[in-house]
Amino acid sequence: MVSRRFGDFDGAEDATQEALIAAARRWPEDGVPEEPHAWLIRAASRRLVDAWRSDTARREREARVVAWDVPAADAPDRDDSLTVLFLCCHPSLTPASAIALTLRAVGGLTTAEIARAFLVPESTMAQRISRAKTQIRQSGEPFRMPSGTDRDQRLRTVLHVLYLVFNEGYTGTRGEELQRVDLCAEAIRLTRLLVAGAPDEPETMGLLALLLLLDARRAARTDDQGRLVPLPDQDRSRWDAALVAEGVDLLGRAMAHHDVGEYQLQAAIAAVHDRAPSAGETDWSEICALYELLEGVTGNPVVTLNRAVAVAAADGPDEGLRVVDEVADALGGTQRWLSVRGHLLEMAGDCDAAADHLERAAALAVNLAEQRHLLAQVARLRHTGAC
Repeated sequence: MVSRRFGDFDGAEDATQEALIAAARRWPEDGVPEEPHAWLIRAASRRLVDAWRSDTARREREARVVAWDVPAADAPDRDDSLTVLFLCCHPSLTPASAIALTLRAVGGLTTAEIARAFLVPESTMAQRISRAKTQIRQSGEPFRMPSGTDRDQRLRTVLHVLYLVFNEGYTGTRGEELQRVDLCAEAIRLTRLLVAGAPDEPETMGLLALLLLLDARRAARTDDQGRLVPLPDQDRSRWDAALVAEGVDLLGRAMAHHDVGEYQLQAAIAAVHDRAPSAGETDWSEICALYELLEGVTGNPVVTLNRAVAVAAADGPDEGLRVVDEVADALGGTQRWLSVRGHLLEMAGDCDAAADHLERAAALAVNLAEQRHLLAQVARLRHTGAC
């Protein structure tokens, strides 16, 4: 809203952050205003106007500023989230910069969280985000939704950004909680808006189906003490049946277009899990086949690592370990690779090696719920001495 009114995306973001800080300081003492959103917009607008007036290098804007009168009560007349999202995915930016900026401006992640997601120092990420905002400002692009070819070209990056925002919410990169429900909900909300605006885009529908099928398991992913519950051990009666049904329906509509992409394939894998009455009744052969298709589409070693789990369930741990070792060069030093290999070593009966791998994985974990889960597995293996 502030960006649309004043045409300054960079300054509007800074002003909005200052308004949020002011709210955090004042509302606990003064009480929450009747229209919190409108209060924030007014506060951010005033801060942006003040910043412009105090900037001697922008004296020519004074005439425009004087003419702009901040309304006394200015409730938002429309949701500009998608406009900001597409603006952040400007073609002048590299995909990495576009994703980082969007996670900051739309997803609400801190620079430190984004840096961890990209595996770079926080200072490097701060510079990247600053350069991205400068490039958008210098492009002179108006604050409006792109259309036609321009929109189509940005859509792939937009979908990837929403996928990353959801992933950050699904397993947070910091804190004691496994999940950040607010980020998952925001990613789903924005993807719903995309689908509503273009209901015939199969990959957009595929992404929404994937997010719904994963979010359906939210209540069962942790126990009453907040401890992580692995997928095979989850109480499936706690899964949200309505979200599962909606996700499966969306997936069917997407695949009817016969233009299958990576999000539809991921959703199909999630659907196989969600439709299985129990972990023991999961069709692992179908999941293996879907992962092979997904590997062909993405060439992503993480997909290969996930396929290894399915192969182990379908054909035994030795076959799964063989697949895991195919991506050792690419992923061998990561928490995920160590966790998967440790799990498969336990399946194969090598408890000592399994404990070693899981202990190394725990040392790399930044989410405390995941770390505690891994350490509990290590303690169990060390204590029993048998898998």
